[in-house]
Order: sequence, then C-alpha cells, then structure tokens
Amino acid sequence: MAYLLIGLPLLMAVASFACPADRWRPWLLPLGGLAQLTVAFSAIVPSPDMPAVSGLGGWLLLDAPGKIVLGVVSTLFFLCSLYAPGYLALRRDRPNRMFCANCFGMLATMTLVTLAHHLGLMWVAVEATTLVSAPLLYFNRNARSLEATWKYLLISSVGIALALFGSFFLAYSSLAAGLESTLLFEQLVDEAGELSSPWLHAAFALLLVGYGTKMGLAPMHTWKPDAYGEAPGLVGALMAGGVTSCAFLAILRIYRICQAGAAADFSREMMIVVGLLSMAVAAVFMVRQRDLKRLLAYSSVEQMGVLVLGVGIGGLALYGALLHVINNALAKGVLFLSAGNLHRAFGSKFADNVHGALGVAPVSAALFMAGFLAITGSPPFGPFVSELIVVNAAMDEGRFFVVGLFLALLAIAFIGMGSTVLAVVQGAPSQEPGKSAFHDRFNTSFPIVVFLGLLLAVGIYVPAPLESLLREAAAVLEVKR
Repeated sequence: MAYLLIGLPLLMAVASFACPADRWRPWLLPLGGLAQLTVAFSAIVPSPDMPAVSGLGGWLLLDAPGKIVLGVVSTLFFLCSLYAPGYLALRRDRPNRMFCANCFGMLATMTLVTLAHHLGLMWVAVEATTLVSAPLLYFNRNARSLEATWKYLLISSVGIALALFGSFFLAYSSLAAGLESTLLFEQLVDEAGELSSPWLHAAFALLLVGYGTKMGLAPMHTWKPDAYGEAPGLVGALMAGGVTSCAFLAILRIYRICQAGAAADFSREMMIVVGLLSMAVAAVFMVRQRDLKRLLAYSSVEQMGVLVLGVGIGGLALYGALLHVINNALAKGVLFLSAGNLHRAFGSKFADNVHGALGVAPVSAALFMAGFLAITGSPPFGPFVSELIVVNAAMDEGRFFVVGLFLALLAIAFIGMGSTVLAVVQGAPSQEPGKSAFHDRFNTSFPIVVFLGLLLAVGIYVPAPLESLLREAAAVLEVKR
C-alpha cells in the first residue's frame, strides 16, 4: 500500500508527460486525483485484517499524524484537479505538459513526506516538493514569475540546508550520549531521554528554522508573498494547503522527539514565540495590502503561526492545531481558486483595478467573501472551532497574555484583510459585466463550492472517525518522558 500511494501519482506524472494532446491532458489530473484519493482513504481507514501501511524496513510508516496530512493532501489535490481542466482551457496560450506532470510530482512528493519515518528520507521528500513545485510558479512565463521562482528556490534551499544541519545535530546527539546513531523516528523517540541535551536543543532550533522556512513562518516567510502572488490560483492552493502542511508535519516529527527528551519545555516555548511572531508580521502586512494573492500569502503566514502556536501550548490545543491543518487547507482552496477566477475576470489581481466583483463574477465573488469570513475565524466555519479550541486550551494553561495577544492579532488580521476584500466584492464594477472573457462556469465554481461545503460541515460537526483520528494523533505527539 505504501508503494502504491507513492507510485500511483508518479505513474500519472509519466502518463501526463507522454500524453501528446494539450486539450485532453488536463483530464488526467482529476482521473489520477480520484484514484489517489481512493487509495489514500483505504490506507487511512483500513479494514480490520489489513496490516499497517509501511515499507522499506520501517523507513515508510503511516501513523496518525501522517494520516491526517495524507487525507488533507489527497482531498486538496482532487478538488483542485477538478478545477484544473476548466482553468487550463482558459490558458490555451500556455503549454500544459510540464504543468500536469509537475502537479502529479507534487502529489507524489507530498505523499512521501506523510509516509517518511526516517530523518534523512523526510528531508529528501521535503526538498523534492520544492524542486517539483518550482516550475509551476513559472507557468505565466514573465519577469515577475521568474523572480518569484528564483526567490522561492534560493530561500527554500537555505532553509532546507539548515534543516540538514539540524538533522546532523540530531543524529550526533545519539553519538554524544554514547548511543548507536539512528535516523528512524521511532527509535529516536524511544531513546530521546538519553540524547545529549545541548545537541538536541540545537537540532530543534535548526530544524524549526529550516522546515519553518518551507512552511512560511516569519521571519523566514519572505519567499511566500512573491511565490503565491505570481503562481496560478490552483498552484497557490496546493502550496498553501498541501506543501505547508507537509512542512508542518516534519516539524511535528521533531517536536515529538523533543517532547520525549530533554528539550520539551524549550521546544514548546520556542513554538509559541515563533507562532505569535508569524501572526504579528502577517497582521502588519495584511493592512492596506492591495494585491489579492499577496494578501492570501500573508494570510497563510498567519495561519502557519496559529498551527505552531497550538502545538506549543500543548494539551487540547494540539487537537485544535491538527484540526486547523484541515480547516486551513479547505479555506485556502476556497480563497486561491476564487481569487484566480477574479483575476481572470478583471485581468488584474490588484484591488485598485478589481472592485464590484459581485456584478461581474457573482459566484466567485461570493465564494471569495465566504472564504475570507472562514479563514478569519468567523462562525460557523471550521477555523472558528479550531481556533476556539486553541484559545480554551491556552486559558486552561493560564497563558492569559498569549490569549490576549492571539485575539488581538486575529482582530487586526480580520480588519486588514476585510477592508481589501470588501472593496473588491462591493461597489460599482470596475468594468462592464460581459466584457471579460471569463464568466462564472460550473467547472471553475463547483470545486470551490465543495471546498466551502466541507469547511462549513467541519465547523458544524466533526465526524466520529475524524474525531478519533485527531485525538489519536494528538496523543501520539504529546509524548511524556
């Protein structure tokens, strides 16, 4: 099963590259996405007699946190793949061979991250997501997209290099303690209490910075506004909801080792500081931001801060952070795809040129507005529930200063983002309806509606199987010495 999860998208990538027709190639995306989603959920919800999903002598293993991210990645990719044929039909000026093949490459590498239980293999998988996603950022083939691609590659490479140093430090913490060196996570967790404390502290700091760069945590986020700003909406959704979730999972793997070792308090406090810093930086830059996609990039920085803050608080907040991984991915699907539609409708992504969207593309504008309400924690959408859980857990821990700052930053982000979103969707249209080549269509609206429906459903009721999986994952991460 583990090999099928990774091999299926790779096979579809080869098929996409080999397909000679630009017109029919995009339809391989939903076909492959549906197949991968079926296999993924078979692995996440196995039959009683099915063995654990593993391979390579323990290097591959699907545990509870990995199941959550695998479900997120597979669902996100499938819904985005439903959007892809309609989008690529509007972009006939661009060849789509590399686009389709690299989308499947992203799916394969993200799946590998969810399965990797070896420190070195996980590092390779995270770096691979960078390499296969970079060509997608250059899809528009202009100077700005080229600059964004190079910035993404350079900054991500620096981050992944620091993560490699952190991996060396973590491995050496075993040798410094007189133990046999290992890179398997389960063995590292078992031996965590005996690992050299100074080396473990240094390893966590480097790994948090390294994988935090890939996640887009402040102040390592500087690639994100350019990359998301120039990427097609579909690619932005995959990166903001999928790639960042995989980087977060990598941090969770290291955090689990620290929790079982001598760096438990250090790792938790560092996560809280970085989480609040990311939220603060994002809130400042969201105020008066006029580029819609850059606005969503700063929103992503904010949400990454919420994730690591929840982990740092611990306890029930861990459950809330894991639930927020799901909510963030669904909300990013709504926002990036609807923003992409508005970009097509107006020929611009700047709020100065995009206003009165309800009169030009009413479905996309309404979905964009709903996505804004969801991602800023408005009820009854899912993010409201997960953020409320984090707040309640922080209150129970007596972290009242953290709660106050958290709520204040959420309010600033809501006001800053809301001023731009309202200016975009309301008022007189900046162009006459019907003049644009783009109009709301079923194939470019239906996937967004499904994203929003799932986001609303999770906000109203968390199904029992998902509830059980979230609690199991939180229990796995909350290791006690």
